Amino acid sequence: MRLWHENLISKLPRQQLLGQHRECCALRGGGWGKKHSTVDYVFNYSPYKLFQYHQKVMSEMARRGYKPNELWLDQNYRGSKLSRHTNLQKTSLDSPIYPEHNDNYYLDCILNLESKGIYIK
Repeated sequence: MRLWHENLISKLPRQQLLGQHRECCALRGGGWGKKHSTVDYVFNYSPYKLFQYHQKVMSEMARRGYKPNELWLDQNYRGSKLSRHTNLQKTSLDSPIYPEHNDNYYLDCILNLESKGIYIK
């Protein structure tokens, strides 16, 4: 599991973009709080930050003509099997959303994509 650097979202190929949506859904749902070396940092912040990131992914999907389930546009939605958040506090939209998404992380993501044969301009 990986959250691509948010500046790469608009540049991701179809497969990685749709995979990012699935990963956001999983993290917002039953994956919240489950240890994973690549994305553990998201658990240091409010789930609202993940919602903000996921919004960017879904906006890019919509821009390309994909139609993610509109239920995910609700900040409190956690999937069909989990109870909704009830007191999810909005937080400011920081840039980047996650401070971990710095220049080094961007380069790590670029190298990861290149190892898959994907080259971003």
